[in-house]
Amino acid sequence: MSKKGRTAIVPTRNENYPEWYQQVIKAADLAENSEVRGCMVIKPWGYSLWENIQRNLDEMFKDTGHVNAYFPLFIPKSYFEKEAEHVEGFAKECAVVTHTRLEDDGNGGLKPAGKLTEELIVRPTSETIIGASFSKWVNSYRDLPLLINQWANVVRWEMRTRLFLRTSEFLWQEGHTVHESKEDALEETYRMLDVYAKFAEEYLAIPVIKGEKTESERFPGALNTFSIEAMMQDRKALQAGTSHFLGQNFAKASEIKFQNKSGSEEYAWTTSWGVSTRLIGALIMAHSDDNGLVLPPKIAPSHIAIIPIFRDEEQEKIVSEFIEKLLKKIKKLRFNEKKIRVEYDRRDIRGGEKNWFWVKKGIPIRLEIGPRDVATNSVFMSRRDKEVNEKESVSVEDFLNNLTSILDEIQTNIYQKALKFREKNTKKIDDKNEFYRFFTPKNKTNPEIHGGFALSHWCGNPACEEQIKNDLKVTIRCIPLDAETEKGKCIYCGKESEKRVVFAKSY
Repeated sequence: MSKKGRTAIVPTRNENYPEWYQQVIKAADLAENSEVRGCMVIKPWGYSLWENIQRNLDEMFKDTGHVNAYFPLFIPKSYFEKEAEHVEGFAKECAVVTHTRLEDDGNGGLKPAGKLTEELIVRPTSETIIGASFSKWVNSYRDLPLLINQWANVVRWEMRTRLFLRTSEFLWQEGHTVHESKEDALEETYRMLDVYAKFAEEYLAIPVIKGEKTESERFPGALNTFSIEAMMQDRKALQAGTSHFLGQNFAKASEIKFQNKSGSEEYAWTTSWGVSTRLIGALIMAHSDDNGLVLPPKIAPSHIAIIPIFRDEEQEKIVSEFIEKLLKKIKKLRFNEKKIRVEYDRRDIRGGEKNWFWVKKGIPIRLEIGPRDVATNSVFMSRRDKEVNEKESVSVEDFLNNLTSILDEIQTNIYQKALKFREKNTKKIDDKNEFYRFFTPKNKTNPEIHGGFALSHWCGNPACEEQIKNDLKVTIRCIPLDAETEKGKCIYCGKESEKRVVFAKSY
């Protein structure tokens, strides 16, 4: 791996991007497939990432007035049937519980028994069952707004699964809110979209485009769906978060009514919004390289790995005492208003192995400390935002004084690299033939990385959108909220258009 041309991850991104993704997860020890088809085991380093996502997002939710609650995993089938579009949208993904127990089948096995009078759906999303509670909690305009968030797991029976990106069971948060007016509900929808965008850019270091989904891409039962869209290193789009304006559809289905200020009864206006462990997949694909995971400091499970270097017990004692003193000083510092977390790697393996171990896990800073460093009161520092073999000797005083600035710089560099990549692979296209060439690989048998984000005009006709999807497997990712009114012609049919939209292949 240290030789020129060799990489820690095989194959590389350009050789086989899907397999590279799986190998980064394996090398960083983030997760593994479970014995249950389509489900995953999230290992400690991967789960620490989720904990940091959860911890920071939860704080942002609470800063905007939301509180956490928990609702049942099982949802009566009749609840789904109340909102026709919703049940149609999720019907093929539902796992259904039909019995309450197992009993001996007489042949040394077990069989289901105790058939339920009404089947229960393992939640794919919770609008319907949360609506049942909201209908009891909301009686007057004085009860509004009701701002609830839930951290939970959901089940969507996926046929083709991929760790973190698409699994049958995954972890997420789902916000559900009730409002007095359409305006208040829309304001909430946009507010939470902004929260997601801020989190993606400031914590995950992933630049995103905020926009509205087309009708064909909307959440089932919503009037409007908004999303943040990110570009991965294979130039495909990843939907990293969604915020839905549900209008009064779910309020009517669940009988969420309130007495208004004039004494009349009316239906409330609701929203829902969510992100999931898919964000970890986004982190991997947006930043990692051919040597493993690359983590922005604000979300990394730990910030620093310290690797002691010594040859004998005497050197080990000198180095260990030096490191212990350094650790005490680091623990007094704060980054992003939180403790700086350090991994002191004392395992009985070679220093080179330890170094590559932490490279592959994406830790932002690696410190190698041996007798020479002790003698000069310095550390040998490597940064994950730079080349693996790029190291520098830094005095302990300078390291401690500049540590938070170094972490900030790493965070910024990772974001800027992702932003430049997106800008380089985003193109305004007005010619249909050029559009089709942009999204067509030269090697159709083994497609190379190609395409990107095409900013092109669309007339608004779902038929044009559908035909492009059928021809190229390209969809409209969103209609950007900041898109300027601009006269143009639909990239497919040539009819008049007022705005450009974002076309891309996606996950």
